[in-house]
Amino acid sequence: MRHLIRSLWHEPSPDLPPPRPGRDRALIGALLAAIALEAALHATLPDRLPALLLTIGLLPTLLWRRRRPLLMVAIAFTVTTVAPLFGDGTKAELVTTVYLLALPYCLFRWGSGRDVVLGTPVIGAAVGISYALGEMSLGDTIGCVAVAMAAFALGTALRFRARVRQRELEQVALKQREELARDLHDTVAHHVSAMAIRAQAGLAMAGTRPEAAVDALRVIEAEAGRALTELRSMVRVLRRDEPAGFDPQPQIRDLARLAGRSGTGPVVDVRLAGELGGLPSAVDTAVYRLAQESLTNALRHARHATQVTVSVTADGSTVQLSVSDDGRAAADPAGSGYGLRGMYERARLLGGTCTAGPGPVQGWLVTASLPRNAPAA
Repeated sequence: MRHLIRSLWHEPSPDLPPPRPGRDRALIGALLAAIALEAALHATLPDRLPALLLTIGLLPTLLWRRRRPLLMVAIAFTVTTVAPLFGDGTKAELVTTVYLLALPYCLFRWGSGRDVVLGTPVIGAAVGISYALGEMSLGDTIGCVAVAMAAFALGTALRFRARVRQRELEQVALKQREELARDLHDTVAHHVSAMAIRAQAGLAMAGTRPEAAVDALRVIEAEAGRALTELRSMVRVLRRDEPAGFDPQPQIRDLARLAGRSGTGPVVDVRLAGELGGLPSAVDTAVYRLAQESLTNALRHARHATQVTVSVTADGSTVQLSVSDDGRAAADPAGSGYGLRGMYERARLLGGTCTAGPGPVQGWLVTASLPRNAPAA
């Protein structure tokens, strides 16, 4: 029990909603009208004015019920408990005083754990003192406790419901950031890697083959244009005041563009076989991205490679991807980057697998297997 109270004591307050002064003023106005109407129609009220003033005087506690729930509970329940000591007529006898139940609710909904620990005994003491002074019968006391417990339960339930909802939103935001990071790495990083490789080749041949250096510059210019296009598309998606781009996502049929390489780099051979038509767009795009990142790693890290082979085959249930090279692979082709991690995540989200490691004979081998009818990521 002590551990539970200690953990509750350190519970922070939830984030408050945006202030709504207009709504609060409307609530106070409606309650004022209801209180005045009840006081006018309550024929058996022994002393109308003190009860009316007491009920109206506690209305301002509703204005700060969210920001200062403990203080408002202490004020309201202390006043209603002490007031009868100054005369029989000074009681909260109007039915409209039921609005004070909003304070226990707000104590559990918006208060910190410390507020809850300190405020609950205040409410309990107020009920107990009223019963001891004969202000309430045993039945009324039991009913009052039951109603207060219902307010506590409602405030607690809505508090934890809001917390669960906030965690769900955070998970969605985290998933979106991970997807953006994968797309950024698989697209822009691919073009930047190609530019770096071409720049190195151009520098190496500038003295002996100027025309090769010029060709490398043309390739760098084209890759830079593609990278800028990808970045602008992502920026449009991230900015709320601009529409997202509607360019189609790359698919398996676009792998031929990766094979269009010449010059000093290794030859890229793309082989497509099997039932590649009618694939879900998520699977189609994932295979392209996996092949693209695998090819980027091979071009950057495969030593003395002369050929990179990209093979995609499909049957009625799975799509298989294989990317291999004939060079000497580094121990860790991705270094400390996020390429392989993003590939593993992309395959796993679609219910598939992805592996990467040294080839059986030489070079580096990346294989991926995705279900043909993969679930939505």
